[in-house]
Amino acid sequence: MYKFQNSKKALYLQLYEQIKEEIITNKLKANAKLPSIRTVASDYKISKNTVQTAYTQLLAEGYIHSCEKKGFFVSEDLYKEEENSFKSPLKEIIKENISYKYDFFPANLNSEDFPKKLWLKIYNKVLKQNIDFGVYQDMQGLKSLRFELKNYLQSSRGVVCSSDQIVLCSGFSDAMFIVSTLLKNYTKTIAIEENPYRVAQKVFMQNGFDMDYIPVTKQGIDLESLKDTKAKLLYITPAHQYFNGHSTPISNRNKLIKWAKDTSSYIIEDDYDSELSYKNKPIPSLQGINNNDRVIFFGTLSKSFSPALRVAYMILPTTLLETYKENFDYHFSNISLDTQKTLEVFIKEGYFISHIRKIRTINRKKHNLMKKYLQKYLKDEMIIIKEGCGLHITIKPTSRINLKQLEEKCKQKGLKIYIRFGKYLSMGFGQLKENEIQNAIEEFSNIWKMV
Repeated sequence: MYKFQNSKKALYLQLYEQIKEEIITNKLKANAKLPSIRTVASDYKISKNTVQTAYTQLLAEGYIHSCEKKGFFVSEDLYKEEENSFKSPLKEIIKENISYKYDFFPANLNSEDFPKKLWLKIYNKVLKQNIDFGVYQDMQGLKSLRFELKNYLQSSRGVVCSSDQIVLCSGFSDAMFIVSTLLKNYTKTIAIEENPYRVAQKVFMQNGFDMDYIPVTKQGIDLESLKDTKAKLLYITPAHQYFNGHSTPISNRNKLIKWAKDTSSYIIEDDYDSELSYKNKPIPSLQGINNNDRVIFFGTLSKSFSPALRVAYMILPTTLLETYKENFDYHFSNISLDTQKTLEVFIKEGYFISHIRKIRTINRKKHNLMKKYLQKYLKDEMIIIKEGCGLHITIKPTSRINLKQLEEKCKQKGLKIYIRFGKYLSMGFGQLKENEIQNAIEEFSNIWKMV
């Protein structure tokens, strides 16, 4: 028995939905014969065209089939008695984000550190310009932005390149995926620092690379161990080694370049934490040494400016540039055009350099406070493994402590902590305000002593 309501929904659609529901719920079994078009039209006082249209839609979607001179039948084997293939749509369960009192995430900035008013002012100015949103832009990113970025990197990081060598990417993982794809036929193995940056490690593993983990000393990656590898690709963080924060001295940088030239290998230089150095000026890049053409240079604006904008860049050696263009002729920079234009003006007019100086000063103070209160409240119960750069301090317990239990207890008290490699803690300070750090570490240390 079908029911038709006086609504804006067409009659054929009401009939179609009711028959479909009967099929889905098994009220109409497989191979059951449907009433003829004439019968339905007569019984419900509707037109034959209405019934025909409803049946045609059911036929198109495969719910029914027709037999010449016999009529319409429910399609067979659509459903099994014991399991209805057509289930009601899953209810979306939206998990409420836990609001932590203190979050020690090792790579966040405080929301107040972003120059929002200035960015919006430049953004609005840029949108009033004659920007063509109707065409595909340069695949490597706006040439004008790459030019400004080149000038900044030359002056701040000692990079030597042309703007044509720069490829703008949507975050670090996007850039790393491109390089891993470019070089997977060149070498099957990548040499990588022990206790490596997880994102880099994961991207290369997913692209089928084998990993050679090379020990790291206070002088950077161990050169003797590197010479034993058969890898033709090396990933390093020489400005501040990802895990322990050590910088690679110039003598070892020269040796790394010589190794790459002698073995026809490439070096991926991840400029990790370079702009947030609190004890000395950033050391010039490995890429800029002797026009070596063996280094692929990576950088992002995530820690110095904003992780939300997803702006990363890589500088390819000229030997790889044509290979990139051939293999990624389909790949366009995923950074929105308005973001690129705004960033171009932000760099060109000197705001970016001013912002870097400001953010370095802010986070140097936070770093020093974090270090001070870790030492005050935890004393000899921990040692500091990494400090002096970036947005976190890495510590290692000297006493026996169950870090998983510590993590759970912190969560219960509204604190979020981050365990690294099963035995270290990355204590991020970037997201905290200066006046929160003492209380945050005091509460953390109280939980530590409980555990």
